[in-house]
Amino acid sequence: MEIHLIDGAGQNFVFPVNPEEITISRGKGLETVNIVSLGEYDFPAGEKVKEIAFSSFFPAAYDPGYCNYQELPDPQEAMNRLTSMMNSKSPMRMIITDTAVNVLVTIATHNSTFRGGEPGDVYFDLTARTWREMKVHTSAATGGGALVAKSARPDTKKPVKTYVVKSGDTLSKIAKLELGDSSKWQRIYSANQKTIGQDPNRIKPGQKLVMPQ
Repeated sequence: MEIHLIDGAGQNFVFPVNPEEITISRGKGLETVNIVSLGEYDFPAGEKVKEIAFSSFFPAAYDPGYCNYQELPDPQEAMNRLTSMMNSKSPMRMIITDTAVNVLVTIATHNSTFRGGEPGDVYFDLTARTWREMKVHTSAATGGGALVAKSARPDTKKPVKTYVVKSGDTLSKIAKLELGDSSKWQRIYSANQKTIGQDPNRIKPGQKLVMPQ
């Protein structure tokens, strides 16, 4: 099993360690009305948004016993990325392999914990809420004022940022300039391998490179 979060730009974040359990909460909304001399009455108010919650951790070092892959993200950078996803106004797709979960979600909360004796590891609790499209009902131009439901779909795609190679540029130099870290040159190469070719050191002036998000 793997848990994936994919943003509107197609960036795929895979949690390195699977949680022991995943909880999916469902519920029905109720509106309670207190009627004088009769007491409280509940009226159904529609389905509540589902919540998906789990706890895991970002390890500082790879362990084949529980890690899903070897090239682990820095635990603090991983937590920062979750925070960025939580603050985003656009939903992202959550896929949990070996289950039926493949839905748009927003991250509602995530809490981090640091434990003594485990330097570098960051433990977290995460709750995601399934995204529900808002439907706006408008009167149709024909048909005697019949109502037509229209979905207000969010734009989950971010504008693609590009960079035009200049004389003397290297992928490390571009990574430092555009991503703030020269060591991220491999991400640029992976996103532009068809343009650059097999040798990442042979970039040419005038080439337009897509910058990873």
